[in-house]
Amino acid sequence: MEMRAVPILVWVGAVIMAAACCCPILLSEAAADEGQSSKSSFEDSFDIMWSEDHFKTSEDGQIWYLSLDNETGCGFQTKQRYRFGWFSMKLKLVGGDSAGVVTAYYMCSENGAGPERDEVDIEFLGNRSGEPYLIQTNVYKNGTGGREMRHMLWFDPTEDFHSYSFLWNDLQLLFFVDRVPIRVYKNNGKANNFFPNEKPMYLFSSIWNADDWATRGGLEKTDWTRSPFVSSYKDFSVDGCQWEDPYPACVSTTTQHWWDQYEAWHLSDSQKADFAWVQRNLVVYDYCMDTQRFPHIPQECSLSPWD
Repeated sequence: MEMRAVPILVWVGAVIMAAACCCPILLSEAAADEGQSSKSSFEDSFDIMWSEDHFKTSEDGQIWYLSLDNETGCGFQTKQRYRFGWFSMKLKLVGGDSAGVVTAYYMCSENGAGPERDEVDIEFLGNRSGEPYLIQTNVYKNGTGGREMRHMLWFDPTEDFHSYSFLWNDLQLLFFVDRVPIRVYKNNGKANNFFPNEKPMYLFSSIWNADDWATRGGLEKTDWTRSPFVSSYKDFSVDGCQWEDPYPACVSTTTQHWWDQYEAWHLSDSQKADFAWVQRNLVVYDYCMDTQRFPHIPQECSLSPWD
């Protein structure tokens, strides 16, 4: 994850009103239902990365809590690595004044921010009370990121749990919120320096302080009198190619898995309708449109999400 401010290039002035009066079609949920595996306990799937005393569970062990205070945050990662598949979890974000607080949900080929890592990010950028969360996504290939998009959400992510998911195969990478595709990141079918398809990844989540950049470019600082800040998790599910050295058979395009079949290589008609709604109403920033940062359009930006 790269700690940096991103200029807001495309501000949708009426997006809050649009989100309040409209909603996506939500027909795309069925497309991934068949891929959900059985849910497992936290201990079955994850290890704590740091600050175990900032991790708690509900009495039945089905809800997990990460907390942040002025000393430290907390994070966890999957025990296994995967290359391609469907990855989903439900999150409930920090409520109230969460300026400066970032809840991150991402996949990465390394445990740390190595210079050659592949990474796929969803970061929830906290805000002052009454203002909406922003969701930032980013993609790294061989240590190079800078491919940020920012979206508004059409609901308050602090009031209830919502699902956040990745669908990853050799042809595309999709970012979902409640099974609505908010970002489509395509591969061109050739060797390139932008699509992460070679390295297996762990799945991570963490909560941490990023008040040097997260809220209004670092102008809004974390109010530690409101700590601890707590993010909540449940219902992790994965249906993917679990990595086995030196090279698992399932990593090839064999069409034996639903996430590597024709229907998963393109948006369905209902997903296209949902995605078009998101594009019209919720996009706040798109690096592909930022000609100040990128006078020459990045190669991947020329690939159509509709194909």
